Amino acid sequence: MELHITPTAEQVLTDLADYFVAQAGRAIAARGRFVVALSGGNSPRKLYKLLASPAYREKVAWPQVFFFFGDERNVPATDAESNYRMANEALLEPLGIAAAQVFAVHTTLPPAAAAAAYTRTIQGFFGAEEACFDLALLGLGDNSHTASLFPHTPVLHDASVGAREVLLADKNVFRITLTAPLLNQARAVAFLVYGEDKAAAVRHVLHDARDVDEFPAQLIAPTGETHWFLDQAAASLLPKH
Repeated sequence: MELHITPTAEQVLTDLADYFVAQAGRAIAARGRFVVALSGGNSPRKLYKLLASPAYREKVAWPQVFFFFGDERNVPATDAESNYRMANEALLEPLGIAAAQVFAVHTTLPPAAAAAAYTRTIQGFFGAEEACFDLALLGLGDNSHTASLFPHTPVLHDASVGAREVLLADKNVFRITLTAPLLNQARAVAFLVYGEDKAAAVRHVLHDARDVDEFPAQLIAPTGETHWFLDQAAASLLPKH
């Protein structure tokens, strides 16, 4: 695991954009494609806009990049809460990414069926190979969740490699998430976390005793490399050493 701690959120975004470009270049050189699982939520929107900006858009061979989603809210693709809609508006559409390169969750289906269908989509894409993203982008909630692996939900103990539906009982809403075993097959995982409101969660996940029911992001321990891109505010409660 490697920590990248910079003074500002803007520098965090630049560092992760540079890392994204480097990973894409390595994957395309080695295997002819770059397969990435995108994160939803508010934090990555700025990253996606940066990658689509003039400063970065020519640095990646975008026709060779394939996009999946680490999780999705159980809402229509046109809904303001949709992770697909956010990524499409910030990244995919501005770059002119072809529809064949984007694999969204079909939220027109009931949650369990949507999760099963997404599992089949992932299996179909990788075929006989192990399902292995070149990069899984992840965020961190202030309750230590990542993707839609929320505290005290059954999916935290799901050993399957695929997608599962998650009921958030306190809100009575469903989400669809990739399971931890699938995320842990990634060649690289990169967490993007900034802001003082995330500092306690960062400490819980990286420093406290293992308790995956309370701190689900502790489940993420890929066989590949793990990088945490943090600003000083998010890292402020970590031990100084």
